[in-house]
Amino acid sequence: MSDIESLLNNGQRSLNLGNPKDALEFYQKVLDQIPNHLEALLKKGNVLGRLGKYEEAIISYDGVLLQEKENILALLNKGLCYHKIGQYDPAIKCFDVVLKVKPQNKTGMYNKASSLLKSGKMEEGFELLSELIELDASYRQQAKCDVDFADIKHLNAFKEATI
Repeated sequence: MSDIESLLNNGQRSLNLGNPKDALEFYQKVLDQIPNHLEALLKKGNVLGRLGKYEEAIISYDGVLLQEKENILALLNKGLCYHKIGQYDPAIKCFDVVLKVKPQNKTGMYNKASSLLKSGKMEEGFELLSELIELDASYRQQAKCDVDFADIKHLNAFKEATI
């Protein structure tokens, strides 16, 4: 096993054991040797996002996207980071790329609907949420329990979308 593989495995092991800061160190050691290592950049972004360091996570995802413009996981996670910091338009742009590549990506649809609704684009957000629930009814319950929708649960449009 190479040194890089060992570092990646140790990073994953640390994550599995609930030690994200240790995992981050292992991924950074990979990046110190190979600054554009896709897997390490992606995993570093995931850990940073998990730690609430969204701006830093976005930088890691950008490193992935410089190499693979349509990396679905990097786009979804970058969009979620933007969503978490209240930058809904950049989040929507990330989800739009996902949906251009995979038009019925359910995670992309759900997250885009959420960002649209949070940004005040209610009609478009409810339309996309309804479309998603038609594709996969399990999102009905997810939407009803999602804290992002707490402020709009009383709206008729939300009730209609999640019936």
